[in-house]
Amino acid sequence: MSWNPALDPDWPIGNDVDAIETVIVPRARDLGDFEVRRALPAPERQMVGPFIFFDQAGPAEFVTGQSIDIRPHPHIGLSTVTYLFEGRMHHRDSLGTDAWIEPGAVNLMQSGHGITHSERTDGDMLKAPYSLSAIQSWIALPKALEDSEASFVHAGKEELPELEGKGKQVRLILGNAWGARAPVETPSEMFYADAILQPGASIPMPEEHEDRGAYVLTGEVEIAGQTFEADRMMVFRPGDRVSMRAGPQGARVMFLGGETMDGPRYIWWNFVASSKERIDVAKEAWRAEDWQNGRFQLPPDDNHEHIPLP
Repeated sequence: MSWNPALDPDWPIGNDVDAIETVIVPRARDLGDFEVRRALPAPERQMVGPFIFFDQAGPAEFVTGQSIDIRPHPHIGLSTVTYLFEGRMHHRDSLGTDAWIEPGAVNLMQSGHGITHSERTDGDMLKAPYSLSAIQSWIALPKALEDSEASFVHAGKEELPELEGKGKQVRLILGNAWGARAPVETPSEMFYADAILQPGASIPMPEEHEDRGAYVLTGEVEIAGQTFEADRMMVFRPGDRVSMRAGPQGARVMFLGGETMDGPRYIWWNFVASSKERIDVAKEAWRAEDWQNGRFQLPPDDNHEHIPLP
């Protein structure tokens, strides 16, 4: 953990809230075993930079033998990032990847033209009670990469930059911010970070990115004299110098954003594309279930079931 002066500039917070363009209140959905709160896409905003999907899952407690089974399903036109605070998830994909997603690590799966994956809790996970808390986000791909080859990259917790300032600890998950850069190559310029703020600690939004947002996981923060509690996403105006201060209980905040996309995106089920036609073609390819010769294949070690086309 290294102290980073970029986290502690002398920026006044001020008394107006014009810098906040949008405040998003996530929609909650009860999945039976746990609750999911979706901040993106929202009626107020489809994307923040390239981030087009942002779900908070849990925290939730599971008894011995209770599992989460997200069966094999397809993606096009996006990269997935599952970031865990607690628990473990077993990832398998059609590239042959067989990996565990663990707290603090980053797993970037780029679908490009098409990929299939599953996420489950299985094996030794089921031998004892466990907790699960995570953020699932999708990054829309630029048009030039929509037909790229699929890929999967993992970086362990110890490989990610950890920055320290006065009363704050920040892990940079993806991209560049506050003078640091994460090791995993991204499809476009972006930033994604996990910040733990002690009571009263202040932190600036990165200046180098056009589109910037912050999601309060726990606690509350103050921006320009206004307080925002947990389960709120704030989106800020481009170019404004913005700082936030943690409330009396401290706060944990996810920071996200980057360059704006090269046009709007269509999103349907697990597909993201720059045109409806691309999504229609992917629908038919998944419906055909031609795992041998078609566009999609099932994960080699998880190919006995799949989620059918809605």
